[in-house]
Amino acid sequence: MNPRTCLLESFRAAVSAADPAHVVPHYLTDSFDLPNGRTFVAGAGKASAAMALALEKNWPENRTLDGIVITRYGHGLPTHRIKIIEGGHPLPDHKGMQAAKAILEQVKRLSEQDLLLCLFSGGGSSLLTLPLAGIALSDLQKLTKQLLLCGASIQEINTVRKHVSSIQGGRLAAACKAPVRALIISDVTGDDPTHIASGPCAPDPTHFSDALAVLERYHLNVPPNIQSILKAGSLHQLDETPKPGSAIFKRVENLVIASAHQSLAAAKDYFQNMNMHALILGDTVTGEAREVAKVYAALIKEIRQHPDLLKPPIALLSGGETTVTIKGNGRGGRNSEFLLSLLIALNGLEGVFALACDTDGVDGSGNNAGAIITPESLVRAQNADIKADVFLADNNAYGFFEKLGDLVITGPTYTNVNDYRAILIL
Repeated sequence: MNPRTCLLESFRAAVSAADPAHVVPHYLTDSFDLPNGRTFVAGAGKASAAMALALEKNWPENRTLDGIVITRYGHGLPTHRIKIIEGGHPLPDHKGMQAAKAILEQVKRLSEQDLLLCLFSGGGSSLLTLPLAGIALSDLQKLTKQLLLCGASIQEINTVRKHVSSIQGGRLAAACKAPVRALIISDVTGDDPTHIASGPCAPDPTHFSDALAVLERYHLNVPPNIQSILKAGSLHQLDETPKPGSAIFKRVENLVIASAHQSLAAAKDYFQNMNMHALILGDTVTGEAREVAKVYAALIKEIRQHPDLLKPPIALLSGGETTVTIKGNGRGGRNSEFLLSLLIALNGLEGVFALACDTDGVDGSGNNAGAIITPESLVRAQNADIKADVFLADNNAYGFFEKLGDLVITGPTYTNVNDYRAILIL
């Protein structure tokens, strides 16, 4: 098979392994305890609409079911019993905030005879937005924009988000008298529910002081009222988020139903069925995208020079979430930036093909999932007077691959288990 086609098919296999239509029904078996009263569904994330649709299709017709799920614009799906609301991502907006407010109001009405069934996935942090009293939506938007551009990890970003929220960091579960079951599609390294969608139903081990430390670490100039609230919290003048060991979580179950590792394993199976060796390098890769690419380039060159270590053809697979510190004025995301840096570092090395995509179908600020490179990509760019290093310096990986016609555009995949990288060495 053509290497380019092979890479694209492997990505489809990875995405399919995290498809809510496939994974949600496994958690709605006969052992699933249905409540005597009402089942209310609350959800947020890029995969939440697909999760809601899968839930509806597998829920008993004679049992009550209603709810509210918030997903990104363009990611909604037609449901009948659960209301789907589209909101802003990566920056929160008024629609998402109003929907989060409605969710919290409904959750507070549930009794011990009811069930709160939650559907969370990546993207839920910005979609399930309900700032603490004294914080305007516009202030939260300013804070979020700074956090996303500074190069902070998702764990650091979510530490701040939890401490300016009325609903995240375990506060949704704390507001509920009913048992809580959360089905979660993980988009974070380590798959800890406290970091996915900022953990609305998970205990939060971080504190107001940790949130302040993130602002200081990245020299962020946040709105004064947010700074004041975080300082008040650090002085124990405000209630902290619920912590591990709290009695609240005795009636709460957080289940990660899909993860990067499952998707990488599916891609590995695909390559092995194509009679290729496949090696999973890890599903928790972090760091600056362009620097991670240099490490991968060094590994590829080592394999090329010493084929006795790992004999080609071989596929190197990895997941996780790299970061990009924005210094230029271009357009792109961490996956396309990773590939552009890898392309420069490989400098036309023969027999190497690579794909890097976000499993949700959206890489950063583009309409693409990611991009693809071949051994000829750099020469093609040079022949067209497209200077790879200039585009990288401007954080314009999208523009580079758009000019080459090497963007990968899938549209919404309705799931999200973070980055998928596959490198073929032939």
